[in-house]
Amino acid sequence: MKHLLLGMAAIISAPVAAETIAITGGKVVLGDGSAPIDNGTVIVTDGRVVAAGAKLVVPAGAKQVDASGKWVTPGIVAGFSRLGLVAVDAVEPTNDTAAKQSPFNASLTVAPAINPDVAAIAVNRAAGVTRAIVSPEASNVIFGGQGAVIDTGADFNAVTKAKAFQFVEFGETGARIAGGSRPALIAAFKTAFAEAAEAAKGVFPDNALLRRQDALALVPVINGTMKLFIHVESAPDILSVLALKKDYPLLNMVLVGATEGWRVAPQIAAAKVPVLASALNDLPDSFEQLAATQSDIGRMKAAGVKVAIGMINDNDARQAQLSMQYAGNLVALTKVPGATGLSWDQAFATITSVPADIVGMGAEIGSLRPGRRGDVVIWDGDPLELTSGVTRVWIDGVEQSLASRQTRLRDRYMTPSEGDLPNAYDR
Repeated sequence: MKHLLLGMAAIISAPVAAETIAITGGKVVLGDGSAPIDNGTVIVTDGRVVAAGAKLVVPAGAKQVDASGKWVTPGIVAGFSRLGLVAVDAVEPTNDTAAKQSPFNASLTVAPAINPDVAAIAVNRAAGVTRAIVSPEASNVIFGGQGAVIDTGADFNAVTKAKAFQFVEFGETGARIAGGSRPALIAAFKTAFAEAAEAAKGVFPDNALLRRQDALALVPVINGTMKLFIHVESAPDILSVLALKKDYPLLNMVLVGATEGWRVAPQIAAAKVPVLASALNDLPDSFEQLAATQSDIGRMKAAGVKVAIGMINDNDARQAQLSMQYAGNLVALTKVPGATGLSWDQAFATITSVPADIVGMGAEIGSLRPGRRGDVVIWDGDPLELTSGVTRVWIDGVEQSLASRQTRLRDRYMTPSEGDLPNAYDR
């Protein structure tokens, strides 16, 4: 209990103002798809990146950090996650991903449910993940509600942008929720949008499918001011989703999952719809994923699709840190005969600037371009290599602790010793 209280005190007392920092001598990766810069410098002032590159003049009075022999990158952006919504899987009251018994759906927002004390937050922060796109799940209707963008900082101010997008289920899951068929799914979707259009005019029919709050929450979706994240996997379902643009030309849609996206990549590119794709699906886990291949992202990228790594239904409440491994695997695919992967620069961008752009926050996070938030990570090696580790992390220019529940347990029990009480009771 004593250690828990000390940890809470550290969080509450976390610094709120950033200083000027100059990180020098490292291999600097901007995160925008450009090549790494040897012997580079990153300058962060008042929580924002001022400059990053070679041969920069360090401002007078700046705190200098020597990163010689190390890599310096923007913080990793988890492209699709449920980070901060689940504490203990087996304890339902700690799971806020889906509101199974709620009469509301589209109007729900995950922002108030984000819990910075969830152990996965600190674990992913220590692994270099500084921001996450967090989505609800759909339960009793196809609309799950409004997702958010968060940071993983050691404080209680986690939400960077609330109501960043609306989430909806299509494909097999959406069909099941809507009543058992894809026609039922399309009917539910179009009826909801028709009621949202009426709600925009102040009209709320007595026999409406949606509650007033939910209809109003869909108004910014149909007018294109709020992004619509659509979970869809199979090629036919993806084409059905793209066809919705004809009826709703203002839709600002993003495909999530897209295991068979490579089969219809030219159509996705032509529609200018970005994708948060699952990187390593290569087995037919369901009928809508029969054409799964690890070359999915590489082939979509080659066809001109804006694509980033997402982790829907892939331990998405905990393991955002695996996105670095997944990006590294995409690089390795370039060495596999017959496979299609990405260059190192392209792969790193799929976990930094590209997901930031897709969620509409490319001017704020995801790269070390001037004006972006000061999310910086120093690694002891190539960040896409499994043997590399994080040595220091800054979020909004504030250096973060790399401690987590796991590291504290490791330190407590690494060297067992006898005492009057078991170690768990003696602290």
